[in-house]
Amino acid sequence: MENAFFAMLGRMKYISRWGLMRSTRQENLSEHTLEVAYLAHGLAVLGNRRFGRGLNPERAVMYALYHDCSEILTGDLPTPVKYQNDNLRAAYQAVEDQAAGRLLEKLPPDLSADFAPYFDIPPDYRRLIKAADKLSALIKCQEEQNSGNREFDSAYETTLAALRELALPEAEAFLADFFPPYRRTLDEQAR
Repeated sequence: MENAFFAMLGRMKYISRWGLMRSTRQENLSEHTLEVAYLAHGLAVLGNRRFGRGLNPERAVMYALYHDCSEILTGDLPTPVKYQNDNLRAAYQAVEDQAAGRLLEKLPPDLSADFAPYFDIPPDYRRLIKAADKLSALIKCQEEQNSGNREFDSAYETTLAALRELALPEAEAFLADFFPPYRRTLDEQAR
């Protein structure tokens, strides 16, 4: 029997992000997801080492890998639309949940139970994954600004404010310790 789950995941590279913005370089959902996975791992390690958290960094990576998979079926709804009001946010969450369920149905029954937990991020990891997601967006904004694209100035400020609103010490540590080099060129970073 054929199962389309992995073929569907492979379509993430066709989902463009930042649809309402003029970008100097397009970003797709696959790229974003990989970056969020790296960042989630780093945040979990930072949280454990510096702030006494008891998170499993490998689980954080798995949650990050599947955090936006529903967008394979829904597309990437722009943030200003998605979070416009509580009713719209709840409705879109229901659409994302249905899409995730449809993706899981593409797995054989003996495997779906192994994947399903990663589509439902538990509360103790939710803020961390959200922070990694916001950091990825902030990095994109910084990269665009580095290219002279002022289109991302407002998005940078909004994203930074949303990240700070999460009040996650490990995200603040990342901003202090790891974010400044994103403002520099490769030669400056390599010194």
